Parts: sequence; C-alpha cells; structure tokens
Amino acid sequence: MFSPVPGRSAAHRTRSRSTGTAGPRAAAVPSGLRRAGGTLAAVVALALAATACGGTTKDSVDHGGDKATGSGAKADPNAATKKGLKVAFLPKQVNNPYFTVADKGGEKALKQLGSSYQETGPNSATDTSGQVSYVNTLTQQQVDAMAVSAQDPGALCTALKQAMKNGIKIVTYDSDTNPECRNVFISQASAEAIGRTLVQQIAKQIGYRGEIAILSAAQTATNQNTWITYMKDELTEPRYKNMKLVKTAYGNDDAQQSFQQTQGLLQEHPKLAGIISPTTVGIKAAAQYLSGSKYRGKVRLTGLGTPNDMRKYVKNGTVDAFELWDPAKLGALAAHAAVALSSGQITGARGEKLKAGDMGTFTVGAHGVIDLGKPTVFDAKNVDDYRF
Repeated sequence: MFSPVPGRSAAHRTRSRSTGTAGPRAAAVPSGLRRAGGTLAAVVALALAATACGGTTKDSVDHGGDKATGSGAKADPNAATKKGLKVAFLPKQVNNPYFTVADKGGEKALKQLGSSYQETGPNSATDTSGQVSYVNTLTQQQVDAMAVSAQDPGALCTALKQAMKNGIKIVTYDSDTNPECRNVFISQASAEAIGRTLVQQIAKQIGYRGEIAILSAAQTATNQNTWITYMKDELTEPRYKNMKLVKTAYGNDDAQQSFQQTQGLLQEHPKLAGIISPTTVGIKAAAQYLSGSKYRGKVRLTGLGTPNDMRKYVKNGTVDAFELWDPAKLGALAAHAAVALSSGQITGARGEKLKAGDMGTFTVGAHGVIDLGKPTVFDAKNVDDYRF
C-alpha cells in the first residue's frame, strides 16, 4: 500500500461524517485454488505463531472453534438493521491510496445503511503501537463497531478484546488479527489462491526458468507472510524445478524503502529474472525503478497493485500482468459486516449468511472468515477498464 510521504512520523488523520452508496457487486467466492494439505496448514500455523506473524485468511491459523470471541448470543438473520450506528475504520495507514479506496467503499455502504462513518489511524504502516492507541481511543469514544486492518496479528489483541467486552463489534479486513480478537475477518480472497497464482504469473513471464525474489511489506504483515508461505509451497512443484527463490526483501510499505530494496535486489542478484511484490506499495516502487533502468523488459515484475498505479507500467512494457481484488468492495463488505454484527443478524459463527445489499449474500466460513472473492488479473487487454 502506497504512502506518498516516505519516512513519516506517527502523525495521524481522523475523518468523520455520514456516508455514500453501497459498494459494487461482489465477486464470486472462491473455494481455494488447490490443496493446502494438513501438513502445510500445520506448518503455516506453527511458523507464523513462532514469528508472531499469524495469517490473514481462512487457511492461516486454526484456533479450534468456529465462533469468534464475544459472539455468545445467537444470530437472528431476520433482525431489523439498526440505523445511526457509529462505525470507525482503522486502516494500517491513512493517506494510502489503497486504503482510501477501500474505506470509501465502506463509507458508501454505511450511508446506504443509515449509519455514520469515521476513519482514523497512523500515517506509518509499521506504527503498531499507534494502532493500539487508536483502538483504545475509539473504545473510549464508544463507537458501535470498528473495521480494522491489523499491522500485527497479536499486538492489537488486548485492546480489541477490551473493546469487545465493552460491546463494540470488531471486523478485521485486508489483514487479520488472531481470530479470538475479533468477530469476523473480511478476507480479500483465499490465501492459497493469492500465493499460488502470483507464482504462476511470474513463472509464465520468465518461462519457468531463473532466479526470482519477493519484495514484501513489513516482516510482521500477517497477510504478506501467509501469501509467501503458499508461494514457497507452490515453488516445490516439479514444473518450477528450474526456478529459484533467492531472497525475500522488505520495503515496509514505504515507497522510498521499496524502491531502494528493488535496487538492492538487482545489485545483489544480477541474474534475477523476476520479482513478486504482494503489496501495492512494493509493486509500484519496483515498477518505478525498473521502468527507468536497463532492466525494463528484462526483469519481469508481478504482484498485487491497483490499475491506476500500474497502468503506465503495463503500457510501457515494464509489467505484463498483476493482480488485485476491488478494494472498494472489500471496504463495503466490512461495513455490511459491522452493521450486521451490531444488529444481531450475524455473530461470526460458521455457516451464517451475511446479506450485503447489491453485493449479494456471503457465507461465514471457519473461524469467522468471509471471503470477498477471486482476484482479478490485469494486463494490457483490460487495465483501462478499471479505475481504482
């Protein structure tokens, strides 16, 4: 996720107002690309727990139950939708184009639902203590629900559990906490689908041969670590026998650091054939570097990016294809979930149905996870069809 000002302090911005129309239609819910297997699921859970980097989708962590903490009451799917609720969005980083689009999707949905919207949060995507402070402040303000994109899976838990004890409903979106620290998680897509398709993309672009690197966000980013686990597992398939992952670098969701990390990767690995960057900040910064260097058209780049950020790099030959879901839909679905939880229509238990207006109906999966849908692949044929 891109921040226009590198090297930020923990300054913040708060935005509060009544809000827009419902988000666009939902994509189909995927069942996952292929097997993850019990062994891999165990490895993911153990590895991420050991490094304090839990996963962010249904494939990530098994905590043994299908109901989130604080969901003792039974759901009443026919309960009236409450109006006038105060719902706060707390992204990893404000003033970040990705989260701006996502949160505006939430804002529009809340206006249609008759509730109010507030956005607040740190300017730095690695200011975890700052996120904790914002959770505590929102709890003191007695909001009805929070939609949170967590910088770290465990760091927010104490504050979020206190909020839940105070009757505040917690929805995580984009990046999850530990499941017991929220009611539901709005997942962009299956973690397995994202991780594996990104490897498949880069493999096609480099002819299944050569060295590749990953340019990630922060080392504690829950979603990044889960996707990378599936990338590494995908690379064990025989068809990738002539490909080698030589390094995972971290740009901390900072444009300047990601640019420098790209430069460093190419200096350290002069035979590098491709880069996967599963973060909108990283892929844009990497594309900026490659576009102005001798490596343009030689070192391939794919990852997760927005069409508006990546359009010119597709057109000038720096990037063949990249992926992303519609972040506005992600924010809208988070808003619908927050209102449905506050209205008692869902509790976060597996099998419950979340009605999300024009977006359709979604099913709550294991551990309170609701999948938005399958990522879209953007290339020269369709990148001009999307404006976000």
